[in-house]
Amino acid sequence: MKGYIHAPIESGPMGSLAWLVLGAYFVLMIGVGYWARKKVKTASDFFTAGGSMPWWLSGISHHMSGYSSAVFVGYAALAYTSGITVYFWWACSIALALIAGLGIFPAKWARMRQRLNVISPLEYLKIRYNLPTQQLLGWSGALLKIFDVGAKWSASAILLHAFANVPFFWGVVLTGGVTVVYSVMGGLWADALTDLSQFVIQLVAGISMLVAVLHRLGGVSSLWTMWKYLPANHVKPFHGDYTVAFAMTYFFVNLLSYNGGSWSLAQRFIASSTGKDARKSSLLSASLYLVWPPVLFFPMLAAPVIFPHLQDPSESYALLTKTLLPSGLIGLVLAGLFAHTMAMTSSDANAVSAVIVRDIVPVLRGGRDKLRDATQLLLGRVSTFCFLALSMILALFASHFGGVIGLVILWYGALIGPIAIPMLLGLLMPFRRSGPAAAIACWVMGAATFGLAKIFPPAQWLGMPSRYDNALAVGAPMLASFLTYVIVGYLAPLHSASSMYFLQTLQDDMPSTPLKPTPTENISIKKVKA
Repeated sequence: MKGYIHAPIESGPMGSLAWLVLGAYFVLMIGVGYWARKKVKTASDFFTAGGSMPWWLSGISHHMSGYSSAVFVGYAALAYTSGITVYFWWACSIALALIAGLGIFPAKWARMRQRLNVISPLEYLKIRYNLPTQQLLGWSGALLKIFDVGAKWSASAILLHAFANVPFFWGVVLTGGVTVVYSVMGGLWADALTDLSQFVIQLVAGISMLVAVLHRLGGVSSLWTMWKYLPANHVKPFHGDYTVAFAMTYFFVNLLSYNGGSWSLAQRFIASSTGKDARKSSLLSASLYLVWPPVLFFPMLAAPVIFPHLQDPSESYALLTKTLLPSGLIGLVLAGLFAHTMAMTSSDANAVSAVIVRDIVPVLRGGRDKLRDATQLLLGRVSTFCFLALSMILALFASHFGGVIGLVILWYGALIGPIAIPMLLGLLMPFRRSGPAAAIACWVMGAATFGLAKIFPPAQWLGMPSRYDNALAVGAPMLASFLTYVIVGYLAPLHSASSMYFLQTLQDDMPSTPLKPTPTENISIKKVKA
């Protein structure tokens, strides 16, 4: 490490100016939510922005909703201990996954809203499969999202504790409480507009942090000279537990998740005016994943040079900020860190709320009359509040599920496949034979495989090195789900006119004229133009 001066590790309370900046940020978020409330007149406005979200806003919102402050806790720890591999298996993987799905998935989500009046990411499953399949994926997906969002609150609370010694409990309550307020008021419009303001704040904060680290390391030249002071493995794209096999596995996870398997990301495409706009928003998000994470990650990668003997690497980014930046910029950087969590969690809450209101509650009500639009809007706000409250409670127990990394990478990564495979592959003609039996069997097999992998580590009983544990824990449930979906579809093929009608209506861009929301079995397929 000769040539660089190691920074002293500072701790203690955050300065008053930093608190002022952070407080102003929280007030701004609430203000945006209050302003967005005026744009929300119907349930469609609340859940899909009325299908009128500009592509550039949808793209930025998709990007901001794709990761949280877990990046600055869990992934910062990985950058500190493992180096650049986190950029390759995470950010590059997401960008490539979006590009791979660009011509396939985004436009189909927008067409669903145009032609079938769909405003929930799971609403179409009743047509494509049947009601039990829709309910199974809806209930299990909502439960999984509580775990995922709980991890995000946990990461935010860890950051606030590292910055300002705020107790973990109050860190969860503070960040979660602000998100609850603007999400309940403004719905998807509030989510997208706060995502935009959060993106601008994160842009300024991230560049400020990069400049501060470059200054400490001796200038711009450290961009290429700093690496020789790091362990040799830190400059390898894949090593240790994060092997090529793990990266390939996570590419397929991201292919499913970021093209709509994650409900909140599907909503960004549903809210687009046309299929073309949905594709443009996806491309913008992919571009941001390629170019922005290197700016964010460089300070994390340089942390071992500045703090060579940290006991808790998850606090590396917070320590860099407190050590290298003046008080006002500390507040701005902290606001930028919270921005990602609040963007992601509010988006997830809105998506889960849409599923509850449009897919779950009507079934629980039985044969009663359809809820009026005003009632759906009220119920959407109530369910958004309840979901966020439950996820905040779970955050307090995140350590019991493997901490932030355990929840984000292993639990969510492994269980997204059994839910997302029937969602996304069910939109494609080549998988038209796979029906309800295939979708349900896919879910059961994926969940069972995950459970077995937790009890019996796959690498151990396969006689493989332990570094493959993560790849197998995530990949095995996804592979089992995929094979089951295809094989059951072949052995017990679906013959459904309504399902075929649904698939054919999504093939090409057409004028925004909604079709009948629920086509019946006696519709002649010949009448449907591909």
